[in-house]
Amino acid sequence: MRIKSITLALVACAGLVACEGTDLERGLIGAGAGAATAAATGNNVAAGAAVGGVAGVVCDDLTPGICKNN
Repeated sequence: MRIKSITLALVACAGLVACEGTDLERGLIGAGAGAATAAATGNNVAAGAAVGGVAGVVCDDLTPGICKNN
């Protein structure tokens, strides 16, 4: 159940980080969102930050049609 909760929260946060400028910015925002979500759901904060950071970095590569940066 905890894995499902953190996964759903990270997917919801992915929309927030998808349109940031650089991979570094998206990674930092994703890591923060992942850590916060993990803490709120009682999961491992370091693992949440790692998953969120990776999701933030690769989200524009996985969904190029959703957000177009200039």
